[in-house]
Amino acid sequence: MVLETIAFALIGLAVGFAALMLLPEYFPAARSLTVATAVVAALLGGVISHYALGDQLPALALLFSAVTSVLLVSVLARPDLLPGTGRHRHA
Repeated sequence: MVLETIAFALIGLAVGFAALMLLPEYFPAARSLTVATAVVAALLGGVISHYALGDQLPALALLFSAVTSVLLVSVLARPDLLPGTGRHRHA
């Protein structure tokens, strides 16, 4: 379980940094918030899927960890704040 936990954390780091590198304009919040959200989401999704699936399917637990991390990081994305889209919120 220790190696899987490390793998979950590495998946979260990869998702967080990939989101920041590929789409930096979508994440106006602090970079640390995006990466921390990705890591926590990957750990949470991985641990829950590990306990739900048991020890038989560790690859599926890693997949669920990655999917959970991507989904929760996408919640932080703010495409409405992009310049030139004409979809800015007015106060």
